[in-house]
Amino acid sequence: MESLISNLATMATATGGKIVLAILVLIIGNILIRSLMKFLGKSKLMEKIEGTVRTFVLSFIKAGLYVILVISIIGILGVPMASVIAVLASAGVAVGLALQGALSNLAGGIMLMIFKPFHQGDYIAAAGVEGVVNEVTLFYTVILTLDNKRITVPNGSLMNANVTDFSSEPLRRVDLSFACAKSEAPAKIQDMMIAVMKANPKVLADPEPFARISGGTNEAMAFTVRAWCKNEDYWDVYFDLTQNITEAMAENHVQAPAVRVTTDAQK
Repeated sequence: MESLISNLATMATATGGKIVLAILVLIIGNILIRSLMKFLGKSKLMEKIEGTVRTFVLSFIKAGLYVILVISIIGILGVPMASVIAVLASAGVAVGLALQGALSNLAGGIMLMIFKPFHQGDYIAAAGVEGVVNEVTLFYTVILTLDNKRITVPNGSLMNANVTDFSSEPLRRVDLSFACAKSEAPAKIQDMMIAVMKANPKVLADPEPFARISGGTNEAMAFTVRAWCKNEDYWDVYFDLTQNITEAMAENHVQAPAVRVTTDAQK
């Protein structure tokens, strides 16, 4: 009986020691991983890497380090790795089905790194959302909207979607539409609009500003206005031209389209 108790005490001591050691390794390993990731994030080597690639690589390294930590803890606890591998192999099909979406997102993230349809800081529209690309992680891409909402998009969905990158080219074209009464002279309106565009310092002279009549009804004429500018000046030019052309039309007494009123008898 005494021998049994002694054996149990020895086993308990050994097991308790392993558990304590495993907990210490978990705590220290977690601290070391956080410190290493913080160091890598600020290192000059990572600063040379393009933004989306940098965030993806850091996410990959972090996941790999935690996998190594878990394997180390399993070894400390004395669990045979052969048994762990056998269990994982037997559950491989179920795990694969359960992680199908995650694996698809991981593959999508890798494809995004290879083909680079956009870069960190670009303004894009894809998968039903619009905003600035903040970071690309292993499984998700984080997009910030103009009103500062944080949207997390799965990489798999993003890779399979049509992506419009508004920041990829150095120049952008501002397209606007205006309307006036049918009685106005089209050439006069067009000259006035072009003069307003040429007066704006952010509107480029080449390609030249464009203003032409593009349609209308029995009561109105519609004009299309196009102006080229630097990509970073797009919204300034958009709102400036909208306001300045509207004010110029008012100053030149350009009549607004007539409103046609119909009665039930006339319908």
